[in-house]
Amino acid sequence: MKKKETQPKETRHVVIYGYTREELRNLMRHFEAQLPEFVKITMSSSHLVTKITLTGINSGLELLRFKMNKYHQFLQDMFSEEIVTTEDKSVSQVLGDLLAERELTVACAESCTGGNIAHKITQSPGSSAYFLGSVVSYSNDVKANVLNVSRNDLGRYGAVSREVVSSMARGVSELMHSDCALATSGIAGPDGGTKFKPVGTVWMSAKYGEKVVTELIHFTGNRDNVIESATNHVMVMLIKLLRNNYTEQEEINDD
Repeated sequence: MKKKETQPKETRHVVIYGYTREELRNLMRHFEAQLPEFVKITMSSSHLVTKITLTGINSGLELLRFKMNKYHQFLQDMFSEEIVTTEDKSVSQVLGDLLAERELTVACAESCTGGNIAHKITQSPGSSAYFLGSVVSYSNDVKANVLNVSRNDLGRYGAVSREVVSSMARGVSELMHSDCALATSGIAGPDGGTKFKPVGTVWMSAKYGEKVVTELIHFTGNRDNVIESATNHVMVMLIKLLRNNYTEQEEINDD
């Protein structure tokens, strides 16, 4: 019996950050309608990270590759500001690759994420080449005594503030002699929120060289969702800093 020939198969990936499932569904409707029958699209989202995968199967390999490259480029143009990678990789893998390529090191100062950033980074094989360590500075005493955060800032602005989280990033970088740093301080919930700083409020800071950037985001969902979302967000901040395409967040007054 003659063996049935397998048709050529091509796969393309785009990983983006910042969209909810609902937002993507509306955005992608027109694009999906353009796809021929031999190209299928799947989207998997988790904590604002979405992997879009195009899979094409067709007997004509040249036509298939042409079409796949065309649609792949269309997605890259569509999400030019939000692309994390065009490979099948996680956010932490992308960050690790950038650090390894440039022979840079990173350290973390984590409050509300409780070591989750360190956990994600060290899931990648070879992370010992660029990851130095993490300080889980849950208490104000650890922030002050270990990371050298000003007690005046802690008293005046509170632990969940721009001033404190940027000091945490600088402090852990100085402590561990790292090129880069990530820091988080927030209210993961379910308790601890206030009128001005509700549950889901997270200040995040990324440092590369002498440049330190901070952002405030109000994440939604339960405690796990806030922790995972903040972890992804601060890693994306550093990825953009390393790629020199970081855009400063508009000034926010959280007093």
